[in-house]
Amino acid sequence: MAIPAFTLARMLRAGETVFSGWCSLPYPIVSEMLAREGFAAVVLEAQHGLWDVGALLTGIAAVRQGGGAPIVRVPVGDFALASRALDFGAEGIIAPMINTADDARAFAASTKYPPVGERSWGPHRVTALAGLRDQSVYLREANDHVITLAMIETRVALDNLEPIVATPGIDGLFLGPSDLSIALSDGKSLDPQSKEVDREIDRMVAVTKKVGKIPGVFCHSADRAVTLAKRGVRFLAVMSDIAMLRAGIGGTIKALKS
Repeated sequence: MAIPAFTLARMLRAGETVFSGWCSLPYPIVSEMLAREGFAAVVLEAQHGLWDVGALLTGIAAVRQGGGAPIVRVPVGDFALASRALDFGAEGIIAPMINTADDARAFAASTKYPPVGERSWGPHRVTALAGLRDQSVYLREANDHVITLAMIETRVALDNLEPIVATPGIDGLFLGPSDLSIALSDGKSLDPQSKEVDREIDRMVAVTKKVGKIPGVFCHSADRAVTLAKRGVRFLAVMSDIAMLRAGIGGTIKALKS
């Protein structure tokens, strides 16, 4: 690889299973800590989390400093931010609510250079972080090094799994179990581990495997991540910084009161 500083695509394309941290708090030291403590990748959550553009700029560099691959989940339809996050040094983008092949094409257009997409040129920060003096190397290889994951969260998306994953420039699918459970129950329940969600996870794994692309899922616990990895999911985002913090505090308080 001519861009050795990029690790996410290399691991996933080699068939490895990648466990990723999930960071909602907009503090670079938190994202760096998740990487330093052993997560191979860290997702900076800019959809429901508190990351703004300025924080993403420093947070992405912090993940790299901690030894992990930075990924950004952008808000719904914010493909302009997807392009900027890649310019800042992100190695992957997760885009929520990709429901159709048209959505997938718009996502790919903003994240891949021609001839695959229409991403605008300006990767000055990412090439600096990667130690690339010759930016033509990035232009030549970025499409292969940037991982795009289209989120599957609705009934419409489930109906369009095959055309979404077959879209040029889409590297994989990322199932959002909470939103999907709400959609599958018509708003009656929130159960990210329901039988209906489990069935769709297995179908997503089969669909992605058939075309040689990446299946991913958000997992609310480490046990869930281990279980889904055994079922063929290869990119697993585990809990969140807020959930880990609450669990640690809760355990400490419980011990103090025992």
